Amino acid sequence: MKSIISIFSACVLVAFSACAQNSTTSVPNVEEAAATPKRVSILGDSYSTFEGFIPEGYIAWYKPVPKEGRPTDVTRPEQTWWQIYIDRHGYELEANDSYSGATVCNTGYGGADYSDRSFATRVGRLGNPDIIFLFGGTNDAWAEAPLGDYIWSGWSDADLYSYRPAAAYVVSNLKERYPEAEVLVIINDEISEDVKESTVKIADHYGVGYVQLHDIEKMSLHPDSRGMVQIADQIDNALAR
Repeated sequence: MKSIISIFSACVLVAFSACAQNSTTSVPNVEEAAATPKRVSILGDSYSTFEGFIPEGYIAWYKPVPKEGRPTDVTRPEQTWWQIYIDRHGYELEANDSYSGATVCNTGYGGADYSDRSFATRVGRLGNPDIIFLFGGTNDAWAEAPLGDYIWSGWSDADLYSYRPAAAYVVSNLKERYPEAEVLVIINDEISEDVKESTVKIADHYGVGYVQLHDIEKMSLHPDSRGMVQIADQIDNALAR
């Protein structure tokens, strides 16, 4: 009888040890999931580019060796506003879909068709982000692209050749395609008031946050290293509110 009891006790002890071992191995998985860094994606233009960090075939303004005639002191990716922001918070870059010279709408400089690079075309290329920064409108303003009317749904191909309907299309699609992501619209400081006001109205309509940049230091019309820090600072201030 004692031997039977001993065998039973040993089995119970083994089973208990196995359960305890399984329970302890599951805890690190939970902690690891909780500690997973947030993923950041950017949909942008030249201000957000850096060679080697954007899709192949895209045009970059910022490079390790600046292009002749485009002086800048931003020659390392860690100097960019988005990498500064990511490093500060311990986040990860999910996707940087930024294309130098790109307009939000399909109308580019000199009235050229920019549908191959517009934000409206690239809106679905951001991976699986937790945070999305939408930083555009600068080239639409500088290229004097048509403003158009506010159109909130049912866009036609023709609608996307004007800024207001195209910007609405982009923000609407960001919310639909990435419903779990936080979207922040970044508005450049040295662009037309029409584009600024239109962007604010569109962000408000869709209930997404925005930051209006101010007093950003630039070189060749683009943020220099100090300006990049200022952009990251102003984004942090906006998200803290």
